This record gives sequence, C-alpha cells and structure tokens, in this order.
Amino acid sequence: MMIINLLGLLLIALIVWWFWLYEPQAVIADKNTVTVVVDNGTYEPSRIRLLAGQNTTLRFLRKDASPCAATVVFADFDISEELQLNKPKDISLPPLASGEYSFACQMQMYRGALIVNENGD
Repeated sequence: MMIINLLGLLLIALIVWWFWLYEPQAVIADKNTVTVVVDNGTYEPSRIRLLAGQNTTLRFLRKDASPCAATVVFADFDISEELQLNKPKDISLPPLASGEYSFACQMQMYRGALIVNENGD
C-alpha cells in the first residue's frame, strides 16, 4: 500500500513539474522566420527570443492530429489561426516592443512564449 502511495505522489510531482514548473531553454531567432513544430503535446521550440522592433514570421507545422493542436492563439495580438495537419502556416507578427508574449492552443494545453528584447538576449 505504501508503494502505491509513493508512486502516486511521484506521479503528482511529475505532473506539477511538467505543466507548471518546467521551462525549456529559449531559442534565439537569428532570422525573420522561425519554424515551430506542433507535435506530441508541445510547441518546439516553445520559447523563442526575438529582437524588438523587427518583423517576424512564425511558421507553424502541425504534426499532432489532436484537435487541441488545430488552433494557435496569440491573445496579446488578437490573433487566432487554424493549423492544418502537415501543412505549414505562416503567421506574420508586427514589430514587437520588449516584453514576453504568450501563445497557446485554444485550451491552453500547448503553450509557448516570445521573449522580445532590444538586444535579442
């Protein structure tokens, strides 16, 4: 009985870490187009560093057939786009001010962030 309880607590800790505490390393975008692959319940890369004031295009490639993966929402920019399976979808973003901007699926299960700085770091 004790082993089952310990396994349950370990599973709870893993779930908390995965959904609320884990933050992957940010990818620094060195060009104006960044490809984001939607697969296995994640955006890859999920954290993208951008230079403030430049136009950026995010090219989403959906490989995940889950209905949750079908839409990407940028609430800060009032952008909601449908992503077709195995077809790239380009989303052009205006020049952004410094800050952090999130993007997610419509149910907030797939999540990502744009980290925008003056120097791109």
